[in-house]
Amino acid sequence: MIFVRLIKLYKILTINFIILQKLMTGQIISNKKNITAIVIVAALGYFVDVYDLILFSVVRKSSLLSLGITGDEQINVGVTLLNWQIAGMLIGGILWGILGDRKGRISVLFGSIFLYSAANIANGFVQDVKTYSVFNGL
Repeated sequence: MIFVRLIKLYKILTINFIILQKLMTGQIISNKKNITAIVIVAALGYFVDVYDLILFSVVRKSSLLSLGITGDEQINVGVTLLNWQIAGMLIGGILWGILGDRKGRISVLFGSIFLYSAANIANGFVQDVKTYSVFNGL
């Protein structure tokens, strides 16, 4: 589970770093190419959120088994974890969006990527459902 999340993290950070570096150094000029880059970055952000939901669906059963959760309890705990994840996406989108409007989008984007990445790494080391819920919500 942690290996898959680390690969995902590496891809996200690499792509975002390259695009942000080009934006910060002025290599992406403010014209039609700039709009294309913005749409691509926004699409990648959306893709990462959807990918995370799909990835959780794929690894949910094995990750809950590794925590000792079996049978019908897996469904209940899985739904709870998914609810935490979706609530985190909703609240995070609102809070990071407001913060981005006030502090600047690039610095806030780096902060949100860092928090998301740290939470995904920490998720690979959870030992109980409560901690899993918290890190899944971040």
